[in-house]
Amino acid sequence: MPPLDHNRTPLFDAMVALAESRKVSFHTPGHKSGKGISTRFRKFVGPKVFSIDLTCLDEVDSLQKPRGVIREAQELAADIYDADQSYFLVNGTSGGNQAMILACLHPGESFLTTRILHKSAVSGMIMSDAYPVFIPLTQNRKTSLLLNDQTSSIISAMDANPEIRTLFLTSPNYYGVTLNLSKITEEAHKRGVKVLLDEAHGPHLHFHEALPMSGMTAGVDLCVQSTHKIIGGMTQASILHAKKNRIDIARLSSTLRYLQTTSPSYILMASLDLARMQMATEGKKLLGKAIDLSKRGRERIRKIQGLNCIDRHEVQSISNGDNDLDETKLTIGVEGLGLTGYQVSQKLNQEFGIQVEMADLMHILVIVSIGDHRDDIDRLVTALEKIALQSQGSVNSARVSDGFQKPYSLNTALMPPRKAFFSSQIMVPLEEALGKISADIVTVYPPGIPLLIPGEQITRDILDFLFTMKGTGATLDGLDPSNSMMKVVEPF
Repeated sequence: MPPLDHNRTPLFDAMVALAESRKVSFHTPGHKSGKGISTRFRKFVGPKVFSIDLTCLDEVDSLQKPRGVIREAQELAADIYDADQSYFLVNGTSGGNQAMILACLHPGESFLTTRILHKSAVSGMIMSDAYPVFIPLTQNRKTSLLLNDQTSSIISAMDANPEIRTLFLTSPNYYGVTLNLSKITEEAHKRGVKVLLDEAHGPHLHFHEALPMSGMTAGVDLCVQSTHKIIGGMTQASILHAKKNRIDIARLSSTLRYLQTTSPSYILMASLDLARMQMATEGKKLLGKAIDLSKRGRERIRKIQGLNCIDRHEVQSISNGDNDLDETKLTIGVEGLGLTGYQVSQKLNQEFGIQVEMADLMHILVIVSIGDHRDDIDRLVTALEKIALQSQGSVNSARVSDGFQKPYSLNTALMPPRKAFFSSQIMVPLEEALGKISADIVTVYPPGIPLLIPGEQITRDILDFLFTMKGTGATLDGLDPSNSMMKVVEPF
């Protein structure tokens, strides 16, 4: 079979051809190529975008049952990512996580995973009635970062649970730390375990040798990526990749039809088609520029008093070579300034017009992508230098993190997530929640790692952590708007 031509963009080309045909539309969407859209909206974004806001028509195929240009575009994506089959997603990697769990697990079946887990995977548990068996986390005291789990811990968990046939992992994590996916996948397959990967933050890894190995290259069975996070997809656009050996493709396809809207955005899907073409034809060059910018920024930030910025060598050293780092992520430690990450993020935004990806108590996270330029890095470094100067002389002698520990130990599950979700529930003050069963997903966002999932017992460590975080500027997802009440299973 001759190689596929990755300069082609079959879906986008068909959309443009239809828009330029000037056919009369008596179908949805009701704005009719922008003629009925708000004048303010059209004035801001321009008229052309509305002409490709289409519905399922013969010329542009259907995502529910692709047989034409969407199928061609998905085949091109599968080819470039070394997948047997790829699926365009318009509800993000969240929908892909749900689909992987629903397609691979049956009600009452258990699977292995870690706490480095997006809440969409928890919603997948609730939908499928699957039970998680958690592998302990590793928190590095030097960096205060949650590293991805060591390979040996994952292998030990598989050996301790030989009846489990599914492993769900997240790599890279939010901070860009990656797992040794090649070794883990090899060991999983030896044991008859299929590997599902949330690679939301790694759609670019496949296209440059200076980046950690991608999931599909490592041989995972299912992998979902947020094409919009680092490369050229639009927000909400993701791709799910599959290898056929251990996956029921028919069931996966059916699951996606159930989960995805029957009115998908063709603009989002076109952005996937174009992002694939861009990475296939010039990804190495574009990513090389981003990696170079990130390295230059990291070197300069590490020279600023009170700041640190972990690099690839440090991650590899801390983990004895077991973890790696995507260096397009700049995780900047700020506690040497006597400030929290939330405070530094707010200063950057309000005083310097710079918005970072996320902040936690001790860090800010900056993503350097194919859309950044040297001037952007210069502006960031200059702002951080000024914040560091402002902070000198007012730095507390105690570290921001003194006495602080994230409670990511293994929680006690008192009932399955689905049962807790559908149980009778009541709201109680945090002060009265000790020992009760959580009825909701509780996270500190970002990064959104679940402190509690439905069915887990609420402990003193978790409550102390929530009380600590209430005053920091963090978003406490799963509590009421005042952050003083939480949802629990009503006592029998």
